[in-house]
Amino acid sequence: MTEMTDGVLHTLFRTEQGGHEQVVLCQDRATGLKAVIAIHSTALGPALGGTRFHAYASDEEAVLDALNLSRGMSYKNALAGLDLGGGKAVIIGDPDVLKSEELLEAYGRFVESLGGRYVTACDVGTYVADMDVVARETRWATGRSPENGGAGDSSVLTAFGVFQGMRASAQHLWGDPTLRGRKVGVAGVGKVGHYLVEHLLEDGAEVVITDVREESVRRILDKHPGKVTAVTDTDALIRTEGLDIYAPCALGGALNDDTVPALTATIVCGAANNQLAHPGIEKDLSDRGILYAPDYVVNAGGVIQVADELRGFDFDRCKAKATKIFDTTLEIFARAKADGIPPAAAADRIAEQRMADGRATRAV
Repeated sequence: MTEMTDGVLHTLFRTEQGGHEQVVLCQDRATGLKAVIAIHSTALGPALGGTRFHAYASDEEAVLDALNLSRGMSYKNALAGLDLGGGKAVIIGDPDVLKSEELLEAYGRFVESLGGRYVTACDVGTYVADMDVVARETRWATGRSPENGGAGDSSVLTAFGVFQGMRASAQHLWGDPTLRGRKVGVAGVGKVGHYLVEHLLEDGAEVVITDVREESVRRILDKHPGKVTAVTDTDALIRTEGLDIYAPCALGGALNDDTVPALTATIVCGAANNQLAHPGIEKDLSDRGILYAPDYVVNAGGVIQVADELRGFDFDRCKAKATKIFDTTLEIFARAKADGIPPAAAADRIAEQRMADGRATRAV
């Protein structure tokens, strides 16, 4: 057995992070498509989760990312109050080089072949226009453009939900939900991060940003001259003196053995998925007195938006539901305090109970 196969099977079958129902490996040689569709749970309904298009260092890394992300979607959808399970897909390769309409159409055919068990949407490397192309071949593509019956850019409500999570964190820690006068560091100001910056500035926060893409930083600095500060990289951001809140809004693993000891912020609340690099990091944060708002709770605004396409999209209805992220976050903090556990563990318990209830209901 190869090292890659052993690693994937270990995650799939033999660890707490596993428990997946189905993993599909997809290949279309004509277009260069190599993709992984991971369905973690359909206990609450069809598995909904985006498609990530990324140049992974290895095929194993891509498969493991799909497994981790799909599991996170099960928990996210459960805590968002959606009657949907969790899934995720990754397309392997550099989207700037490999992406084509033919490849996206081929991917859409694989999604369609699952008969509605998996519903896809946008993620890192895929956009509304891409979902319009995927939808040519499948009924199960959300995050489409309004012109094609969709909700448009889900980043809008993702950022709004993260902002609600920040407000709840401030309420819990400081007794006031406003961020006025607080210094907030945002790592990653692309699809979601730049919308989050707008909410923070409107609320009177002092904002510090960084991004690996210079053009993303420049867009914000040009739009808000003198109101936003930029630093060179994430390492500089997390060490910024006087930082109140750190918002990881890029790729996962932002909270690890190197970054947690260096954090100056007292709250971590951001849009990135899978922020905890490994089990135990949530306790390290708690031991340092850092309040962690679980990522899959606060970044659920986007999935709330794309899920609404399945019933006929209404933005006001979605925004009202995303506003409840504030209450859900406070509920998790209260459960964590009552049970004497970190917020991430409390969130897991609440989500797992809802999924268990869903399985029990289906078994009747």
